[in-house]
Amino acid sequence: MYKLSNIIVFLVCVWGVRCLEREMTVFIQPGKEDCFYQNVLENEKIEIEYQVIDGGFGELDITFNLADPTGRILSSDYKKAENNHRVEAKMTGDYKFCFDNSFSVVTTKTIFFELVVEKDGDDDDEWNDENAEQLPEEVLEITVDEINESINKVRQNLKNIKHLQDTIKNSEARDRNVAEDNYLKVNYFSSMHLFVMVSVSIIQVLVLKSLFDAKFTYHKLVTFKMFMSQKSNR
Repeated sequence: MYKLSNIIVFLVCVWGVRCLEREMTVFIQPGKEDCFYQNVLENEKIEIEYQVIDGGFGELDITFNLADPTGRILSSDYKKAENNHRVEAKMTGDYKFCFDNSFSVVTTKTIFFELVVEKDGDDDDEWNDENAEQLPEEVLEITVDEINESINKVRQNLKNIKHLQDTIKNSEARDRNVAEDNYLKVNYFSSMHLFVMVSVSIIQVLVLKSLFDAKFTYHKLVTFKMFMSQKSNR
C-alpha cells in the first residue's frame, strides 16, 4: 500500500507538469525566410535555442525573429551563429519564430533549434492544497512537497544533461562541417596550382624545343627576325 500510493502520487505530479519540447534541423535556402508557429497559452514560458551548424564558405550566421500573435517582435538577432531566448507569453495564440537568410546570395544555412514551452508548477501546488488531506497517513510520511521537489530536480537535471548533449553534438557537427569545407578548399586550390605548374612546364619545354628544331614555326620566326635584323644592320 505504501509503495502503490507513492507511485500514484508520482504519476499525478508528473501529469500535472505541462511541458512541450521540440527539436528540429532545417535548411534555409539563400535569399529565403522560413517561419514556424507554435500555439502557446497565456503565462507559459517560451524558450528557444538555435545554432547554425553549417553554412558553406564559413558563413555561420542567421537572422532570427520571435513575434507574438499580434505580430509584435519579442526578441530578435541579426546575423548570429547561435543564441538562446526565453520569454513569457502575455496572451494565448500562435507565436511565430523565423529564420531569415535573405542576406545570403549563395549559401544554404543548416539550423538546429530546440523549442521548449512550459508552465511552472502552479497546478502542482493547487493539487497539493486540495488533495493532501485525502491521502492515507502512511503516505504522508513523505510529503507531497518533497516528492514534487525531487521530481522537479530530476526533471531539471535531465533537461540540463539533454541540453548539454545537444550543444556538444551541434558544436561537433559545425566543427566537422567547417573542417570539411576547408579540406575541399585546400584540395581545390592545390589542384589549380598543380594544373598551372604543369601547364607552365609544358609551355617552357615546347618553347625551348622550338628554338632548336627547324620544323617548329617559332624557330622559323626567330630565324627570320634574326636575318632581317642582320640585313638592316648592313
